[in-house]
Amino acid sequence: MSQKPKPHRDTIFVEDAEILSHEAFEGAQYILRVRAPKCAAKAEAGSFAHIQCDPLLPMRRPLSIMRVSREAGWVEFLYKAVGEGTRLLARRAVGETLSVMGPIGKPFAFHPERTRPLLIGGGVGIPPMVFVADTLRRQQGWKPFVIMGSEVPFPFKPRPSQIMVPGMPDGVIAAMPLLEDWGIPSRLTSLQGYAGCHEGYVTDLARLWLATLSADERAEVEILSCGPHPMLEAVANLAAEFGLPCQVSLEEFMACAVGGCAGCVVEVQTSEGPAMKRVCVDGPVFQAADVF
Repeated sequence: MSQKPKPHRDTIFVEDAEILSHEAFEGAQYILRVRAPKCAAKAEAGSFAHIQCDPLLPMRRPLSIMRVSREAGWVEFLYKAVGEGTRLLARRAVGETLSVMGPIGKPFAFHPERTRPLLIGGGVGIPPMVFVADTLRRQQGWKPFVIMGSEVPFPFKPRPSQIMVPGMPDGVIAAMPLLEDWGIPSRLTSLQGYAGCHEGYVTDLARLWLATLSADERAEVEILSCGPHPMLEAVANLAAEFGLPCQVSLEEFMACAVGGCAGCVVEVQTSEGPAMKRVCVDGPVFQAADVF
């Protein structure tokens, strides 16, 4: 008797990944690049990997993927050292190997009628938005705008944007250099008074931009977002305010990360009523209106 194939077979790989670079930034933030060609080949914007931070720590940690090079076979992560696992990971050096399991999760979906995606990332929710922007820049016809917020110094040196964006208050010119080099407009927000950043929340700046659009232009917008739960709830409310579709990538603690332990379930509204869904494999990307 034939068996039904498992849904994630041949899509999630475990690799001994060599650390190619490991940069430290203010606020205990790190950008880690590893050689993991199988993960790089299959990763999509919104995917994450489950990483063994230290050989003596059996429990892995989920990290969102920020960039990949399918040609060179590397995968890049941005993370913040906040607990035992990520603090141990921060000590790992170039040339060492890490066990990387990935790519995992349902990615963001791109809809061709929504050619003006608004990407909103907060803190360690920034990496998936960079991956989305990197994906869209390789295709024709997309006009993304990226808003990023952080209450610690950004893990890059902001620079004044050369790309005009309607609705921006005077002096709000700080941008992510990588996105600027790609020709993708971005703006930064913070409550810490950083030069060139909007003094407020990501949703405040997003509202100003959305208010400048005509009805036809707004009909081309979909919001894609990742960040802390309160931020995502505010983003979901903003999308509802403007009648826009919105996808959110949830951040949850998880153990196995492949759907076996059900330790990362959230309540999601479905056509058949409320249901408990696993963030690791049913997500991490969900429709905002189904979660909030």
